[in-house]
Amino acid sequence: MNTQVKAGFSDGTKQSMTDITNAGFTRRGILAAFAATAVTAAPTYSKAAGFLRGSGDIRRIHMYSGRTGETIDMIYWIDGKYIKDGMREVNYFMRDWRQDSATNMDTRTIDIMAAAHNTLNTSEPYLLLSGYRTAKTNAMLRARSGGVAKKSLHMKGQAADLRLKSRSVSQIAQAAAACRAGGVGRYSSSNFVHMDCGQVRTWGR
Repeated sequence: MNTQVKAGFSDGTKQSMTDITNAGFTRRGILAAFAATAVTAAPTYSKAAGFLRGSGDIRRIHMYSGRTGETIDMIYWIDGKYIKDGMREVNYFMRDWRQDSATNMDTRTIDIMAAAHNTLNTSEPYLLLSGYRTAKTNAMLRARSGGVAKKSLHMKGQAADLRLKSRSVSQIAQAAAACRAGGVGRYSSSNFVHMDCGQVRTWGR
């Protein structure tokens, strides 16, 4: 996939997104989750082949969006490095589709999502319900529901709301919480799990 990033950024520009490294984020739970399973997948962007030669440590994210009809199956991290092209596609995929606005997603959140997915041992992609939100979208959702935080980490590109048909809310939440790397919220009545890279905490049922 060679996605053309056309969405407007949160600062109003339409320039290419810069890579976020956050290389210091090495929570033991996340490392253990990645080590527990071998991630093997063909890259979906053309320049990845060179990186993959001889590489043994790969992180992958697989999602689809019911709102946009888009699917992403992306290797975004190889042997200790976040791949700029991969993260650009992840950022665009997780954009605020209502405002057609993208931001640089915090790679720590992507790592939590990927590690939890590995732990669940399923080939089913996540259904992304909400990734990045502009302040306008967050305010609109907050007016509709009391469960939306005024200072939501979605507005910082640090959170995602996810669902899997093959796994329960409880199973997904347990996998994310096992990483001990951020917040995990259970929303059983709406059938999704919130994951973020904020303080370690859990809520919901």
